Amino acid sequence: MCEANAYLIEGEEKRLVMEAVDVVEPEEGGIRLISIFGDQKFLKARIHALSLVDHKIFLKQE
Repeated sequence: MCEANAYLIEGEEKRLVMEAVDVVEPEEGGIRLISIFGDQKFLKARIHALSLVDHKIFLKQE
């Protein structure tokens, strides 16, 4: 499995916003996350970092 967990960085904290993310799509004003289960979430955020070995996506709010 290649899915990752997405975290939103809020100050010093990293808050889990979605598990099992399969697709990350840039959209006007933010990012759309889609899980392997078909769940979708839109965040007004940008990609801060990816840790592919650890299967983590780090986002920061715009």
